[in-house]
Amino acid sequence: MSTELTRPADNRIVVGVDGSKSSHQALRWARFLADTTGCSVQALMAWQPLSAYSWATMGWAAYPGDWDPAADAHKALTEAVEEVFGTTPPANLTIAVREGGAAQVLLEAGAGARMLVVGSRGHGGFAGLLLGSVSSACAEHASCPVLVVHGETPLPTP
Repeated sequence: MSTELTRPADNRIVVGVDGSKSSHQALRWARFLADTTGCSVQALMAWQPLSAYSWATMGWAAYPGDWDPAADAHKALTEAVEEVFGTTPPANLTIAVREGGAAQVLLEAGAGARMLVVGSRGHGGFAGLLLGSVSSACAEHASCPVLVVHGETPLPTP
């Protein structure tokens, strides 16, 4: 498993991973689609540093000196990939973490890709409107097709 995004842009399926069950299912779907189409899979996790305001509301005035959010995101992404695929991930899988908002990072990575696959946590209804949605932003603004995987949507059977 490589940690670089080195595959040709026209032959990639980008999948957003946040550690949720629906993002795990999105990983499975991305692999299925990649195997079906001969594409590579790029598993991507975004991270954003907490603002001073959010730290202050929790009672802290500054970031911990030894905190490395990129390393934490890489560890979480690696764990998600291992949970889905075991200790031997697909050979056509690369992983990467990027700083920024999830929707923006996924939209940038999806530019030129064959497809973007994201999970949906299924907030739906009014709660979904209040919380916003990475999957909605991706579906509305991506320059490639987007598959939003809901819950445990099963893979097709042969």
